[in-house]
Amino acid sequence: MKVLPRTLAALAAAIVVLTVGWALPAQAHGNIQNPPSRNFYCWERWGAEFQNPAMATEDPMCWQAWQADPNAMWNWNGLFREGVAGNHQGAIPDGQLCSAGRSNSGRYNALDTVGNWHATNVSNSFTAHVFDQASHGADYIRLYVTKQGFNPVTQPLTWANLELVKEIGNTPASQWNQVSGGVALDIPVSAPGRTGRHMVYTIWQASHLDQSYYWCSDVNFGGTSSPSPTATATSSPTPTPTPTATASPTPSPTGGAAGCAVTYTTASSWSGGYQGDIKVTAGSSAIKGWTVKWTLPSGQTVSQSWNATVTSSGSAVTATNASYNGALGAGASTSFGFIATGTASALTPTCAATV
Repeated sequence: MKVLPRTLAALAAAIVVLTVGWALPAQAHGNIQNPPSRNFYCWERWGAEFQNPAMATEDPMCWQAWQADPNAMWNWNGLFREGVAGNHQGAIPDGQLCSAGRSNSGRYNALDTVGNWHATNVSNSFTAHVFDQASHGADYIRLYVTKQGFNPVTQPLTWANLELVKEIGNTPASQWNQVSGGVALDIPVSAPGRTGRHMVYTIWQASHLDQSYYWCSDVNFGGTSSPSPTATATSSPTPTPTPTATASPTPSPTGGAAGCAVTYTTASSWSGGYQGDIKVTAGSSAIKGWTVKWTLPSGQTVSQSWNATVTSSGSAVTATNASYNGALGAGASTSFGFIATGTASALTPTCAATV
């Protein structure tokens, strides 16, 4: 069966949603787009491929969220509670902060699941990009960062884990920046003393009602700030390419054997692990598939991968294309990523193509 292009896949996904009756956002609200919240990231990354079984192994935390309730992603801009009256800790129990206390009849419960969610690479001073699709404005916005020693991969989030690092007061929508589809604020945040994996927790008190929004973003301190996503909400999902934080300059392509070339980038790193991104580019003629090989430093292993099937034999690693990204036109590119144990170092992958 012919694989649909990304834009057509997004349209097909929206048609499926309407067919089976999953609710799309009835009223526009907002979310934090950088560092992206858990459900915004899962929508942006997988909205056009939400039925792709590869998600189960390539991005298991998003997979379990999509399986639990796809509406948590389609309605990424509706994670709120009403009538809290400022008593956020009283309204939301520990361990339920990411779902706003299991709000919306439990729609967002899977966002509380502890595990290795995708983490955005940030520095200790970064900019939070908050998107307000309905131009509600804010009575206030509070940004918290977890304390050093907290590990979101193994621990549920509690109020005691959080430290308030930034708060802005009453800010009408007229004072926000006009962007496509609504308004947005870029808020500078400083979180000194953090290294490795953490969470950013945002509370947006909208001005139009007593309506409080709660967002969990997974981050990795120690790299450079990532750019804000450009996705804006529409009445049906229209994903844009996933933003990738790059910790080092993009190297020149290597391994151009048999019709394809590759570039490797360390996207982020933390104590005991790192994320690598590999870009595959077809040569002067179209290819039907590709295989990328590289050697890890002694003792390292690949623990996760996405957009490719990755196997290992000792330190030797082989990645082959997924069913949907193997065929590339002349000069066209695709990419895949992986998480490995150990300390990041320069890798030199090679590429071979099926023509």
